This record gives sequence, structure tokens and C-alpha cells, in this order.
Amino acid sequence: MKNAFIRAFATPELRWKLLFTLGLLAIYRLGVFIPTPGFDYTTVLMCSESTMQGGGATALGMISLFSGGALLQLSIFSLGVMPYITASIIIQLLRVVIPRFEALHKEGQSGTAKLTQYTRYLTIGLAVLQSTTIVTLVRSGQFFPNCPAAGLVPDQSVLILLSMVLTMTVGTVIIMWMGELITERGVGNGMSLLIFTSIAASFPAAMGQIFELKGWISFSLVIVVALVVMIGVIFVEQSQRRIPVQYAKRMVGRRMYGGTSTYIPIKVNQAGVIPVIFASSILAVPQLISSFGDPTDGWVQWINTHLVQSQGFSWIYTLVYSALIIFFAFFYTSITFNAEEIADNMKKYGGFVPGVRAGKPTERYLQYVINRIQTPGALYLAIIALIPVLALVFMGTSQNFPLGGASILIVIGVGLDTVKQIDAKLQQHHYEGILR
Repeated sequence: MKNAFIRAFATPELRWKLLFTLGLLAIYRLGVFIPTPGFDYTTVLMCSESTMQGGGATALGMISLFSGGALLQLSIFSLGVMPYITASIIIQLLRVVIPRFEALHKEGQSGTAKLTQYTRYLTIGLAVLQSTTIVTLVRSGQFFPNCPAAGLVPDQSVLILLSMVLTMTVGTVIIMWMGELITERGVGNGMSLLIFTSIAASFPAAMGQIFELKGWISFSLVIVVALVVMIGVIFVEQSQRRIPVQYAKRMVGRRMYGGTSTYIPIKVNQAGVIPVIFASSILAVPQLISSFGDPTDGWVQWINTHLVQSQGFSWIYTLVYSALIIFFAFFYTSITFNAEEIADNMKKYGGFVPGVRAGKPTERYLQYVINRIQTPGALYLAIIALIPVLALVFMGTSQNFPLGGASILIVIGVGLDTVKQIDAKLQQHHYEGILR
């Protein structure tokens, strides 16, 4: 890997792409520390520190994770990439419900561009909704439960509140623009790298907090667990089942086509990190609703006891969280891996799986294989996602334990994908040099 990066910087074209990518990532991290006009930044920092010591804001924990701490600082990039991720997932799910979206998906590049445009519009709408929610929660004192709301928003005039919502929304648009620039002109997937940067930036502070609170013995144990988890995640993320596919020879004009062999790669973790995000988002809804209720009410106390991770270990939370992850792993895979479409395309171009008839038998075979592989994949996702819960039980750390759940999956997945893209560009440059 070291040699690959050295060769990458030695290649002029690739060096420019890497520097361009690093420059935009640096700008993104700089924006995390620029406060949103209208908030008292000194009071925000005091309340943010108090909230982190109290276990973190669980209702908005996923947004805070993907914003690299910008949410709790109420900066111009408070929302991070979460509105864009949510919009992308919604558009992808709507392909199943709205035939027009599915038709656009099948049109190729023009249809994909149209869906991307819809995603941008939905991102702006979600950013307005989320920024309005954040401003409302801050004003009501629900955003920082361990801190009084007085003084956070000194001037609560309509014009100031609208400017705060507009600033956060524009910050999300800028993040979306930078992510697309990285994808087009840089190296790797722009949005994924922005998430990677946000999560990786939170690791040193989280590890330092563990060292200060638990001592060097627990800190060393965490390092060992981290290495074991990383090796296991890399092994599973790289694992795949390859279904062999052969194409029959056919004569088109005077030329013979086909007669080649290839394979369909099916990853053990076909759904990626999406099921964890879905499950965390759904479990955040009851707590967000309970935050508007009276803390002395029975239903509010029940939610805080059984469905809030930072309140302590709960079997109900653990079982519900695991069940949601497993469900969404199968659900999302069924959407992204369309066995019927793959079987039809294979039949159309003369492809077949050895020993399986083309058409419906191939579709049933592919569905059977994906279901068998997805079962251990879904269990693997649930185990990785429960690492912060186990850390809360055995080590007494907060829910922001950095080595489990969506964070470790995203960091390793994006890292592997970026290295592969750099290596592919190096090989392409080398082949072009040979051809010249």
C-alpha cells in the first residue's frame, strides 16, 4: 500500500487528483469549526462538552457521527452529509414504488442524471427540515439535555432564526457540491470520503477519553480489540461468492461473439452499512418523540429505560436493534440485487450458469444463493453494530465507542475502496504508457 501511494504521487495526473481531494477534505474539516451565526458559540462549546460527558445526544447521534462533531458545535456544516445520504436512500427505495423512477434507472446515463437531480432537490428539502428541527430543539432546551437553553440563542427574532436555518442548509449544499467535485475530479467516492474524514477525525478524541477515564490497561485492551475487529471486518468485506457464468458462441454477421466465461460476485455483506443506518435512525425516533414529553410520564420513562442505549444495557434495545439490522439487511439486498433482472439479462445475451437452465430456474438459483449468503452477512452486521453496546456493559464507556457499528464499517469499507481505485488508476496509467 505504501508503494502504491508513492507511485501515485510520482504520477503527475494522479498527484493532482490526490492533492485536489485532500484540499477539499481540509476545507470540509475547516468548516466544521465555523459557528453558525446566531448561536452563542462560547455557551455552545460549554453545553457540547457537558453533553459529551453525559453520554452524547443519542437522538441525533447518527447525524453527529457523520458530521465529525459539527452537529454538537452547531457549525455551518452541522448537518454533514446525512441529508444527502437520506435522500439517496429514499430515491433508491422509491424505485420499487414508483415505476417512473425504475424506468429512469434503466435508461442509463441520462436516467441516472435525472435521478441525481431529484436527489439534490430532496437533499435541500431534508436540510431545511433538519436545520429547522435543530434550531427548535436548541431553543426549547431539548438539544442539550444537560445544559440550560438560556443564552444559546441570544437574539430570537424571526430574521435571525431564518438566517440560521438558511446557513445550515447552504452548508449542506456546499458539502454536497464538494462531494460531487471529489467524485468527478478527485480520487474515490466524494461523499464516502467526507464521511470517512468525519468519523476518522473523532477517533483520537474518543480514544483519549477512554485512556483518561479507564487507564492504560483498558486502553491497551481497546487497541487489541480494535485490531481483531479490523482484521475480521476486512476479511468479511473482501469475502464473496462467485457464481460462474458462461456465454454461448453466436454468429453476428461474419464475426463470432461469446464463448467467454465470467462470474457474478456476491459479497457476504451485500447491503453494506445501510441496515445499521436504518436501524439506528428508527430507534432514534421514539427517543426524539419522548424528548417532547413530560419526563415524569410512564411512557417517557419506559422509552428512556428500554430504548435508549446511553441509559444502560437493555435486552429490549439489544433485541430490537439486532432484529431491525437483520430485517433491513435482507430488505435492502432484495432491492439492490434484482435476481429477475440479472437472469433476464443473462438470457438476453446468451449467458447461463453451468448446470442451471436459463430464465426462471436461474432466477430461483440466484435468489437461493443470495439468501444463503445474506444470512451470515446480516448476523455479522448485527454483531459489529452491537460492539458499542457490549463496550457499555463491560467497560462502562459511552455510546460513542469508536470501534463498532457504522463507524468501523464505513472507515474500512471506504479505505479499501479508495485504495482499489488508486491502484486501478495506476494500472491504467501504466497501460497507457505501454500503448504510447
